[in-house]
Amino acid sequence: MTDPTGDRLMTIGDVARASGLSAKALRLYDDSGLLVPVDVDPVTGYRRYAVDQLDRARLVARLRLAGVPLARIRVVADLVERAPRAAAAELTSYWRQVEADTASAGALVADVVAALSTEEHPMNPTHGTTSLTHPRAAARDGIGARRTQEDAVLVGDGVYAVADGIGEAADGLSAVVVARLAEVERTGDPVAALDAAVTAAAALVAERYADRPGAGCTLTAVVVTGDQAVLAHVGDSRAHLVRDGRQERLTRDHTVVQTLVDEGRLTAEEARLDERRVQLNRAIAVDGAYQPDLGVHALRPGDRVVLTTDGVHGRLAPAALADLLVAGTGPDEVAAAVEAAVLEAGADDNYAVVVVDV
Repeated sequence: MTDPTGDRLMTIGDVARASGLSAKALRLYDDSGLLVPVDVDPVTGYRRYAVDQLDRARLVARLRLAGVPLARIRVVADLVERAPRAAAAELTSYWRQVEADTASAGALVADVVAALSTEEHPMNPTHGTTSLTHPRAAARDGIGARRTQEDAVLVGDGVYAVADGIGEAADGLSAVVVARLAEVERTGDPVAALDAAVTAAAALVAERYADRPGAGCTLTAVVVTGDQAVLAHVGDSRAHLVRDGRQERLTRDHTVVQTLVDEGRLTAEEARLDERRVQLNRAIAVDGAYQPDLGVHALRPGDRVVLTTDGVHGRLAPAALADLLVAGTGPDEVAAAVEAAVLEAGADDNYAVVVVDV
């Protein structure tokens, strides 16, 4: 089918592939008037678009990924077609307000954090009512189909970590980071100590890899102290808690797409189809935002903490991985079973897993 000018019309699938928007999103944008097809079959409901609508579709996709609200996208997109400079001014104004709102929110959060920090009693091995025995731990890692091994693991004295190297110039960077984590201070406030250890590791990376700005790594680390698991996490490696036969994720991936999904500004389907879903916006790197998420989780006897890189959880279905992690065997057997499953799945990437039983 062609439009009145003789140009071929594009199906919704064609536009989805060319623009990066899902078919579901395109139907939503049609209903909202943001991106209306030039033809809709009255019988089948099939939508067809003009080729010259692709630019608008691609603009919508980019602004949606940036988290711009649909109403603002409509204003910008309409202006682009009439006055591009006015569209640029509108978008600049929007972003300046976002930055101002973020700064205001940051000040409020900082005040709350300061107040909570003065109330919190420092945790130590005698904190709480449960006394846990020394954890038992095991790890497995492998090169997979890659040319070099850029995943690294740490199984220390109550300190455990996985890291996944990023970029061809990583060259052992993840091993440098986990080695620095092994030196985490074990007295005083463990949250502050682990945060400081990550900062020190990031500083070491900035110094040693200054000539390789594309190099970096993810990091997920846990310190088991008393009846607490203190967690630091940056990137898309993951921490899991197994309790009473059930597995729970303790971390969220640091990607642009994941943030938009969490905030309800991008649907799960849009995220699943977006090629940038694995693009990190936080990592330990020379030019990266390294500040980690921090967490404190109460532990019970019999709990299991598991750390994985995406060579594991990115290759195994969530249900299959959960079944392996909740197995009643010991850490070494669980780690070996996870490795075997990754190898059976093809192991097209480096992989690492640490299993800690408390």
